[in-house]
Amino acid sequence: MLCTKLEFNRLRSCRRYIQIKGITRKYCAIAAIVEKSDVGSITEVKGWVRNLRVQKEFSFADISDGSSAQKLQIIIPKHLKTEQLTYGSSVKIKGKLSLSPRGQLEILANEVNVVGPCVVLDGYPFNPRTAHPPEYTRQYLHLRSRTNYISALLRIRSAVVKHIHDFFNSRNYINIHTPILTSNDCEGAGEVFKVQPDNEDTIKAMMQEGKDKDSLYFGLKTFLTVSGQLHLEAICRGMGNVYTLGPTFRAENSRSRLHLSEFYMLEAELAFCENIVQLQTVIEELLKYIFTETRNTNEKDIYLIDKENKKPIWLDKPFVTLTYDEAQLILNTKGSGTGGDFNKEQELILVDHCGGPVFVTKWPKDMKSFYMKESNNDSSKVDALDLLTPVTGEVVGGSLREDNYEKLKLKLPSERLHWYLELRKFGNIPTGGFGLGLERLLQVLCGVNNIKDTLPFPRWPHNCDM
Repeated sequence: MLCTKLEFNRLRSCRRYIQIKGITRKYCAIAAIVEKSDVGSITEVKGWVRNLRVQKEFSFADISDGSSAQKLQIIIPKHLKTEQLTYGSSVKIKGKLSLSPRGQLEILANEVNVVGPCVVLDGYPFNPRTAHPPEYTRQYLHLRSRTNYISALLRIRSAVVKHIHDFFNSRNYINIHTPILTSNDCEGAGEVFKVQPDNEDTIKAMMQEGKDKDSLYFGLKTFLTVSGQLHLEAICRGMGNVYTLGPTFRAENSRSRLHLSEFYMLEAELAFCENIVQLQTVIEELLKYIFTETRNTNEKDIYLIDKENKKPIWLDKPFVTLTYDEAQLILNTKGSGTGGDFNKEQELILVDHCGGPVFVTKWPKDMKSFYMKESNNDSSKVDALDLLTPVTGEVVGGSLREDNYEKLKLKLPSERLHWYLELRKFGNIPTGGFGLGLERLLQVLCGVNNIKDTLPFPRWPHNCDM
């Protein structure tokens, strides 16, 4: 972009700004600089050159430090421009914070230090002012945070996590760190990763009669967790409302746009929860809170990902509720009914029919997990729910928990879960809970088609780079 004559005269006068006394400010993130707008202060900024325009007397560098969607323009006099100052290089710059004729913040540099050069011709995979497709950037997981698309998603992800904690803190829930190593398969689907030592010396030293490699270290087979729910239930029966947010693992042979082998799950357990409506209320309030707050705090990031991403109409309407049987009737009228569990296409048909998120409740007992509470008025059903949303279909699953000792005893899938049954013997209470996939939520919030772009280092079958 070339300077107009008026701008060039303004920039020539900038040579004199070094002598102007200003308020000295220590290093600040660009997000803080933009928020405070201390025009006239001497400011230091550190970041990466996202774009560079070299002209006769001045160079113009757009600097990003990752803290904000906004870049900061730096005006660099000719004598401060070195060959190492290129697109992609990391820099430390000090100068006077000013306003351009268009009212935009910029820094008139008097110190420019290149911290880390970037020689693009040596194999740097990204080009300035280029919107690289996600499929391309996925080949460079170690570098793709340099792109606008991924950096915006990661800022939104960080904000969403903060909003989740704010929501539960404001309602006096206790945050629990549930274990990643566990001896149970909560969902009972067998889609678990087994854990054992990789060191042969350790295996030889610990091997005992009657043990094998699977059980020698912990004394029994151990897995990476698929859910923290059962552990939350134990804590809930001593501390009340609790939640956890952490990594979970599924050994599914799926490479779809909606599946990962490692993902983050938000799970909550509500004490003294006696009906499914209580659960639905918390879930709906949570999602609306996250969507509203994130649009307030990260609107520029959302638009950076998708300029057409507008506030969803359904944020101002109650979520629709259907029973499983009602949902099947709707699918039958549309020629899509199958009588079994819903596939992704069917879930999205229901979302479209209802005009937004929809709860599906009262599921057939044989389709759901052992811990779900049998419905009082229909023993063939359980008090379970799925929340279906645009883009992804199912994003939340939950239920009331079976609190009847004798009924649960008959359904218990393993003797290893005797402790889970014992929770119903001593001071038992009715509870209900849900799990929400963070990455799928981000897909819905940002309109992201592929779940592999919602976290920095995705893992899926045949892919565990870095």
